[in-house]
Amino acid sequence: MTDLFENYTSPWMNDELSMLRDAARKFFTTELAPHQESWEANGIVDREAWSKTGAAGFLLAEIPTQYGGSGGDYRHETVILEEQLRAGASGLGSQVHSQIVAPYFLHYGNDEQKQRWLPGMAAGTHVGAIAMTEPNTGSDLQSIRTTAIRDGDEFVINGSKTYISNGQHCDLVIVVAKTDPSQGAKGISLIVVEAGTEGFTKGRNLKKLGQAAADTSELFFEDCRVPAENLLGEEGKGFVQLMQQLPQERLNIAQAAVVEMERAISLTIDFVKERRAFGQRVLDFQNTKFKLAECKTEALIARTFVDQCLVKHMAGELDASTASMAKYWTTDKQNQIIEICLQLHGGAGYMDEYPISRMYRDARVQTIYGGTNEIMKELISRTL
Repeated sequence: MTDLFENYTSPWMNDELSMLRDAARKFFTTELAPHQESWEANGIVDREAWSKTGAAGFLLAEIPTQYGGSGGDYRHETVILEEQLRAGASGLGSQVHSQIVAPYFLHYGNDEQKQRWLPGMAAGTHVGAIAMTEPNTGSDLQSIRTTAIRDGDEFVINGSKTYISNGQHCDLVIVVAKTDPSQGAKGISLIVVEAGTEGFTKGRNLKKLGQAAADTSELFFEDCRVPAENLLGEEGKGFVQLMQQLPQERLNIAQAAVVEMERAISLTIDFVKERRAFGQRVLDFQNTKFKLAECKTEALIARTFVDQCLVKHMAGELDASTASMAKYWTTDKQNQIIEICLQLHGGAGYMDEYPISRMYRDARVQTIYGGTNEIMKELISRTL
């Protein structure tokens, strides 16, 4: 695949991260990518993929070694994510598991909770999920209806969640629930529910427009009794905790968008160099060259912006508005660029056997999850 930016190096990269990149590229290309097609046909990855990835050290890279992680930081997570996506092994939900769920345990869990849950997540023997969205509540987290009412030493959870990534495989799920429904956002708490808990059931594996290999589920809680010690952080602080972690989640989505637009352009350059029409390479048509020139320019703009966001995040300076800008702009641009690249493939672009076809379907959700792009613009507008 064409190296799109051979003269550009991210400012946060170093020799150690380059070595990690090489190892991750080899692992995802040889161990996971060959199974992607069968996973898409089955609508779920093999459970073995989780333990294999954990054993290779590619889960929970930014979690301290005392809790089973690799002791790195967010840059290590970024390198692993990029190489997983470049390899086309997108079915494994490690992005949610390692870069969204695990940080909640790290930042808000007590030592006992970290020792109890993080080592299994790092090993891939326990899969993590977070349950925010409800059937009638999308980006408006303050309006959730799931309740967790205190009863002695337990919380009794009632409600349902939907569109939950890793929902079928999850062994641990952070449930966003109202412990005091009368307090609105101030009554929201985060409670960890373990698979097998009575009253907790997993619904069907939802069939989606794209990302067919990623299991996405409905989750149901009916008088589900969970020990009070499963409360993550302080009671009533759940909404604040969510708001604190959302900038990283949105940066993470933006980074994935950048990788996918770069991959789409590289695949398309390779394709148009080989495909001929009217006696010449498709690349030699002015329209093809100009379209790809525009795409490459926009991809580099996206890459440099997101790299700067990562630098700010590492310094603890990435604000919610800037993260929202990154998420909204890159995911919009990702969809636009992939559509152009599909068009340049001609009829082949509509065929499932070509990666660009699947990328086109998979990209559509990027503007929806993690907060819709309309919500991103609303958040940005509050700073005007």
